[in-house]
Amino acid sequence: MAEMTFEKALARLEEILVKLEGAEVSLDESLALFEEGVALSKQCNAMLDKAEQKVLMFEKGEEGETTLSEFADREV
Repeated sequence: MAEMTFEKALARLEEILVKLEGAEVSLDESLALFEEGVALSKQCNAMLDKAEQKVLMFEKGEEGETTLSEFADREV
């Protein structure tokens, strides 16, 4: 499966869900859609993990050392 943007992968997952919720798909097509959905889900999770790593920020501590902290932990 070719790499696609997060937004396109999520949109395709939504399309798959709609098709699977309908009763008009054969068992073979349902299995193929399910497999595609699992692959897209893994791809989206990998992209989210990568984005989370990018959110980590370097900060200078009181002693001058450089530390990593998560964006959500920072005071506003």
